[in-house]
Amino acid sequence: QVQLVESGGGLVRPGGSLRLSCVASGSISMIPTMAWYRQAPEKQRELVATMNSVGSTKYADSVKGRFTISRDNAKNTVYLQMNSMKPEDTAAYYCNANIRATWTGVTTNYWGQGTQVTVSS
Repeated sequence: QVQLVESGGGLVRPGGSLRLSCVASGSISMIPTMAWYRQAPEKQRELVATMNSVGSTKYADSVKGRFTISRDNAKNTVYLQMNSMKPEDTAAYYCNANIRATWTGVTTNYWGQGTQVTVSS
């Protein structure tokens, strides 16, 4: 069974930094795409950043130049380095991945349980 587990959330002051991690575990053959989404209270979930297996990235305009997504394919892990953080970055952050199963070859989309990030003085 495939699982995504996030870590690294917490409270940070405006202008500060946090690094989120997400590890995929289970019978995994390949992970074509890994991404981070976020959802603030009473708002829709939005894409923050995505990265494919060869390193191509895409960012939301609101985080460009401040957030960096990276992957360690050997560890099935994706990271989100968040710098120059703002109060409007406050949200639950979710890891998302398209994962190809080892035995079936079927690619399925998975979500992590989320980790809370709060930016406040």
